[in-house]
Amino acid sequence: MNIAIYGAGSMGTVLGAYLNRAGIAADLVTRDTAHIAALKTAGARIGGTASFTVPPFDGAGGRGLALLPAEMQKQYDVIFLLTKQLENAAVAVMLQNFLTANGVVCTLQNGIPEPLLAEALGPSRVLGCMCAWGAVKTGPGMVELTSEPDSMSFGLGGLEDNHPMLPAVKTILEKMCHVDVEHNFIGVRWSKLLINAAFSGMSAVTGWNFGMVAAHKKSRDCALYVIKECIEVCRAAGVRIEPVQGKDIVRLMYFNNPLQKLKASLILPIAIRKHRAITSSMLQDLDRGRPCEIDAINGVVSSWGKKYHVPTPVNDWIISMIHTIEKGQLGYGPHNL
Repeated sequence: MNIAIYGAGSMGTVLGAYLNRAGIAADLVTRDTAHIAALKTAGARIGGTASFTVPPFDGAGGRGLALLPAEMQKQYDVIFLLTKQLENAAVAVMLQNFLTANGVVCTLQNGIPEPLLAEALGPSRVLGCMCAWGAVKTGPGMVELTSEPDSMSFGLGGLEDNHPMLPAVKTILEKMCHVDVEHNFIGVRWSKLLINAAFSGMSAVTGWNFGMVAAHKKSRDCALYVIKECIEVCRAAGVRIEPVQGKDIVRLMYFNNPLQKLKASLILPIAIRKHRAITSSMLQDLDRGRPCEIDAINGVVSSWGKKYHVPTPVNDWIISMIHTIEKGQLGYGPHNL
């Protein structure tokens, strides 16, 4: 199969490196010219909680290529999409020219990106994948994995259940870590969105990593209220939130009284400990002066809340604050709490 990873930043490079190591020739595509040059000449170096290097993405020995988007030429059976969602509509239109007759775009983005992609590509052309791990790019060709390898997993599904490409995509992703094919895929999306809204949102507001957000009482309380709002929105929308790595988030984290809140507060730091080193990619965007994906993460909670008449004041506060930071009118940091 012809495979591409479009948006090969931190997580896309990690996925590409694992596939390269397994002998799968995936092309890595990004607009980062320095990163492409390093991948072409020196390969990818993975550090952090894992440590390995893979050969250059130069096409030699049956390996994949490192490409700028303008250098893409062939058609692919699977394109893994990891770009920011801000340009999804335009990216989807462009990528349809690089799909084989039965090819699919499998989005590994956060939030719930599948419906918008399906508007451009059609539901049969779109699969979704929830990533339960994180990574950060430290330099050209260099990425650090920030989740413990034994805690990593994928949740794979689509807008159409039993999609014929699910087994093939599952086989590819299993070269990196465990993959669950999810039949209640919207419920899986919400389980990941709930975590991202709580921890990525608070990471971007405070400048802290996930472990620090869980360790400090004020930020932990905010994260708990984000989770509570997500659960209430899903209940109103009739969405059943799926467990994460076998743990029932709703049972463990929802609270209606001080005792339940205390229990959730004690559980939260334990639940996130294997991912404690992750910092929000939104925080990285803010550092670089770029617009971030807050509207595709906490913004989804707020928009669904409005649709189903569920108040989401903490998510609304996070969105407003991050947009203020984007405008340069405020700096991130614990003072925002």
